[in-house]
Amino acid sequence: MFMTIAHPAVEPQGPDSVAVPGSPSIPVLSPRAQHARLLENAALRRMRGAERLRSNRRDDADYWLQAAPVAIRKACALREENRFAQLP
Repeated sequence: MFMTIAHPAVEPQGPDSVAVPGSPSIPVLSPRAQHARLLENAALRRMRGAERLRSNRRDDADYWLQAAPVAIRKACALREENRFAQLP
């Protein structure tokens, strides 16, 4: 049985590590870098929630303000898992 190989409708372009074969792999972040990224994420979520409150978008604000503690909990769990030095 003869089958033709069909090309995908969308060809990936650019340095997308997942979509482009042969591109460099995504670097593995150190636990401290992951911790910092989670704390930054929490701060951005809080700022986004405050921005939504100022815009009178209460439903969006509630979502972002409730999402911030999730990132904090993940950062705390990561800190406990990797036994970082205690903060003063």
